[in-house]
Amino acid sequence: MVAKELNILIDVMVVRKVQIPWNTEAGFGAVTWDGETVLNQPLVRQLGLKREVIEESISKTRRIIQERLRKFRGDKPMPELRGKVVILVDDGLASGFTMLAAARSSRRRQPKKTVVAVPTGSMGAIELLAPEVDEVVCLNIRSGPVFAVADAYKNWYDLTDEEVTKILERAEKLHAVP
Repeated sequence: MVAKELNILIDVMVVRKVQIPWNTEAGFGAVTWDGETVLNQPLVRQLGLKREVIEESISKTRRIIQERLRKFRGDKPMPELRGKVVILVDDGLASGFTMLAAARSSRRRQPKKTVVAVPTGSMGAIELLAPEVDEVVCLNIRSGPVFAVADAYKNWYDLTDEEVTKILERAEKLHAVP
């Protein structure tokens, strides 16, 4: 865990891909907890998505985000980012749009520096993010027409909400002020 190794606070920014209605494994954009919405416009055009479908997909994504916020944060406010170094971490970058939404949302809060740190990512995602953040750290950059984050792992799976909650609770205990 990055926060443990660096002995820094960990928090959660709830960001979710906007799913393609007929393929929930793929997305055509992303939405953050505070409403930042980034769409992959070339993909939207390629898929022929109509405004109503886009709006319904975004609305569904926002509902899921609100549920996850309640689960993971309760009524705890988001941390102050102004003047701080923010390290945005994910398990990998496929298209990069989810991380792009997180980076833009973070940037609005005026951090001193924004770093994206991921173990793997596509070259396209790295190129998308590089102009939007101060630094991208990615140990395994892949090129090619198709990239799935799971392909870079021997044993990859989505964390359950319970696992995420436990990680956040452990991290909070480590940094609790007596």
